[in-house]
Amino acid sequence: MIIIGEKINGSIPAVKEAIEKRDAAFIADRAVKQAETGANFIDVCASTSPEDEIETLKWLIEVVQDATATPLCIDSPNPRAIEAVFKYANQPGMLNSISEEGDKCEILLPLMEGNTWEVVGLTCDNNGIPNDVQTKIEITKSMVEKAAQYGITVDRIHIDPCVMALSTENNSMLNFAQEIAMIKELYPTIHVTGAISNMSFGLPVRVLLNKTAMAFAIQAGMDSAVMDPLNRDMMGTIFATYALLGKDKHCQKYSKAFRAGQIGAAK
Repeated sequence: MIIIGEKINGSIPAVKEAIEKRDAAFIADRAVKQAETGANFIDVCASTSPEDEIETLKWLIEVVQDATATPLCIDSPNPRAIEAVFKYANQPGMLNSISEEGDKCEILLPLMEGNTWEVVGLTCDNNGIPNDVQTKIEITKSMVEKAAQYGITVDRIHIDPCVMALSTENNSMLNFAQEIAMIKELYPTIHVTGAISNMSFGLPVRVLLNKTAMAFAIQAGMDSAVMDPLNRDMMGTIFATYALLGKDKHCQKYSKAFRAGQIGAAK
């Protein structure tokens, strides 16, 4: 599982306060802890006012890069902000994100030409997030075709089928699993990602739903996730699911994660 650490986001109250105070130590600590517990990418999202976003993203990038060698996932709903701070990354990482909304593909995909950057692709367009599976598949096809024009292979793309809340869409998990399977059937080497915690929004005992949804999603083919790598429950579910599906020879990764303190009861 490719883990995109989600804990440096200005929408989180503690992170917002750290950004406002320019508390580099707080941000660096979050970056290091995520890297140490298994994050493959550290997501940096300013979530500030538009006029401050570029400067804040630049600051976050510098702080995180000084703290850890783990690649960045540069995250903003504004593709121009990502474009402006792209040059400050010390190494290839991930862009978050493209979609069929506006000109996001046209702005961000050229940045990935001739290098090894990866990208998250959201299955939404100018009409928002589709309710039907087939429309999401068509959006995926369109993004893959546009990426190919810049020499971007499918194994550098992480498609996010935009999981819906179970409280508002009764078939949310069933649709999500179908979307994952269909995307993987079309493009076997593409990555499928998502924020599984969106599934349980508005419902009690969210951790139970989130863990179960993660197991279902992995079985369907999801191999990337935007999540908190410090969440032992979720990390444990990931390692356990891979072991149960026969994708962890002799349960070596599961056992190693236990010995490393990534899963199991908190110390």
